[in-house]
Amino acid sequence: MATSEQHSADELFDEFLEDRGHETRGWEESYNKKQCPDCGGLHEATAVECSVCGWRP
Repeated sequence: MATSEQHSADELFDEFLEDRGHETRGWEESYNKKQCPDCGGLHEATAVECSVCGWRP
């Protein structure tokens, strides 16, 4: 049965990785753009890599 406290599979996997010292951060969002968490560069929603600093989620 689903409860309001139940985590999605992605959240559980992220928690598992974080507990073992891995980073799980992803893109930040600014309006309708993706924002790089390292340098703050703005990108289209389809971006998979920061064109400013090369960061990848």
